Amino acid sequence: MGLAGGRGPAHIGAMDHAPDATPQLPAIAAPDRSAEIAALARRYRRANGPVMTLVNRLGGTLEGKMEALPEGVKRQIEVVTERALLAAHGLAGVGAKGPDLGRNGPMAAAMLSGAVGGAGGIVTSVAELPVTVTVILHAIRQAAAKEGFDPDDPAIRAECLRVFTAGSPLAADDGVNTSFLSARLTVTGPAIQRVIATVAPKLATALGQKLAAQAVPVLGAVAGAGLNAAFLRYYREMAEIRFALLRLAAQHGAEPILDAFARALGPKRLA
Repeated sequence: MGLAGGRGPAHIGAMDHAPDATPQLPAIAAPDRSAEIAALARRYRRANGPVMTLVNRLGGTLEGKMEALPEGVKRQIEVVTERALLAAHGLAGVGAKGPDLGRNGPMAAAMLSGAVGGAGGIVTSVAELPVTVTVILHAIRQAAAKEGFDPDDPAIRAECLRVFTAGSPLAADDGVNTSFLSARLTVTGPAIQRVIATVAPKLATALGQKLAAQAVPVLGAVAGAGLNAAFLRYYREMAEIRFALLRLAAQHGAEPILDAFARALGPKRLA
């Protein structure tokens, strides 16, 4: 299905019998967004992979590292993640009212918090997670604003949280979920709790992978900063792709955008 939304000129043969009729001009076709969608698909395919390859090369598979984490730490990650999402959801709007530090500001903050957390091992790494989640959510909100959405709108705030369901840069690709393109963006206050309850387990798994990778001895003291940088870059990329597709769906309809994105991804699976 093409993305051009215009129609051809109307049949005006009847003008021979109606001299006073005003001829209809052809409708102006909507711009073809195939090139933009193809670029978004390329960005998605490049979003994860290199960090996973590096970690596995230096320290073995993440599955083994995850199993090495104590059960108490795993449960703590889940609790901390849900609390961090609740806190970050409330604080993100406040951060937007502060000075604009540009695109590099969140990256510097993420690397700093990761370095501080990683310096003390697993205990301080877990304690640092709320800061990391807040910094990444701020970058996600910036991506929404860049595409013309109001990040303080309840529906967009929920979409910002859902970006965290896009896996992690340390996981194999599990498909890009495009159901948000055709969903109605209406969110009530209590619904945010349900969104967070859905997002938290997925993000906790990703953050558990991060902590497991930080435990790789070869990566040393720079692991926290480097992995935080990778996580922020990945989720910001997912957010920019997500909100660009949402903008295109609002302009051209969800179905043609979904079809075009599926074709551009090729063998990639759509969830």
